[in-house]
Amino acid sequence: MQISKRNRRQVLAGFAAAGCAALLPLRSEAMTQAQARSLIDRVMTDVHSIINSGGSESSLFSRFETLFDNYADVPIIARSALGPPARAASASQMNAFTQAFRSYMARKYGRQFRRFIGAEAQVNEARTLQNFWEVDTTMTLRGQAPFEVRWHVSDRSGSNRFFNIIIEGVNVLAAERQEIGSMLERRGGNLDRMIQDLQSAG
Repeated sequence: MQISKRNRRQVLAGFAAAGCAALLPLRSEAMTQAQARSLIDRVMTDVHSIINSGGSESSLFSRFETLFDNYADVPIIARSALGPPARAASASQMNAFTQAFRSYMARKYGRQFRRFIGAEAQVNEARTLQNFWEVDTTMTLRGQAPFEVRWHVSDRSGSNRFFNIIIEGVNVLAAERQEIGSMLERRGGNLDRMIQDLQSAG
């Protein structure tokens, strides 16, 4: 099956949903280039294992949730995806949103990642950008030209985590933030209602 550029972006956006300038990590001086590359190498290895496991859909979703927990800075990603409403949210609302958002992403993009069965990934160089590392990777799908995926990585949370992905120049967190914003707007700005609906979305 031919996969369009739009679908590629949508699929890989599942890991990102990050990208607010206001939430960029603090300086990541303790994290080395080798550590940044190693993190993304492990991410890509685990993604390949999950999508080629042949497990059920529910098992796939569960494993993607675990992958996010292991490698992504989920609280930062969720807060960035929610945007300005996060500032007015209570601690309990943010916790509920973060958990619902994590599961939503696993469902939404877990389904899409099935299309990447047999894909090859290569981790290339890592470089510093302001206060974080950017790791370049190349994805190759059968019968299609390779395309670039750039991962933004930091140790702000106390461990090495990715917090954003740029796919062929597109900031995928910004796209997911727009989607979450639209969901909230359709519910009249009612965050609790949006959180409840998010639990079954994706």
